[in-house]
Amino acid sequence: MLNIKQIRTRLADYQPRLLPQESDRHAAVAMLLRDNNRQTEVLLIRRAEHDRDPWSGDLGFPGGRIEKSDPSPRAAAERETWEEVGFCLNEENYLGQSDDIAGAYLSVHISCFVYQVEMNTQFKLNGEVVDLFWIPIPTLLDPQRNQQLTFFYRGQERKHPGINLSEWSDRPLWGITYRLLDTFLNLFGLSFPYPEDLQPGE
Repeated sequence: MLNIKQIRTRLADYQPRLLPQESDRHAAVAMLLRDNNRQTEVLLIRRAEHDRDPWSGDLGFPGGRIEKSDPSPRAAAERETWEEVGFCLNEENYLGQSDDIAGAYLSVHISCFVYQVEMNTQFKLNGEVVDLFWIPIPTLLDPQRNQQLTFFYRGQERKHPGINLSEWSDRPLWGITYRLLDTFLNLFGLSFPYPEDLQPGE
């Protein structure tokens, strides 16, 4: 199964596919990984409920919109991680960058940066984040957890692939974070087992 050493080696010489930085709706996120008894886990946060937030209450990665004061998308991901979960990422944590993706329904462009943190890392949540938890990558790849979801989003009924994480959250993993993880796993010949007639979206 995928381990941190493999991830570090793959990302060290990987040239991520980047999208043109033309939109002011450019955001950056930090994918935090850790090694727990030789099993790689990924950090997911649950966002607070907020009427004006299109991802209100959803599961995701620390991150947010890139500000004009941010010197780079990576710097924005690190700033947002500090603001949201109270952890200061640095060069020692950095593993590399995955491919950019664009929102399927929202005009947003996401850059994803990958980091390793230690088992004893402590976090301090701000008001934008209400919970966080570590999910083993094999759990995310479990076919029994990968489901077709039908629900209303922005006033319309939609069908999307998602992952049932009921032991951790009453919300499934879906949308942009699902796609970011799937894109990352593709670099290692892995992917979520979603139905062929249903494409990951947001």
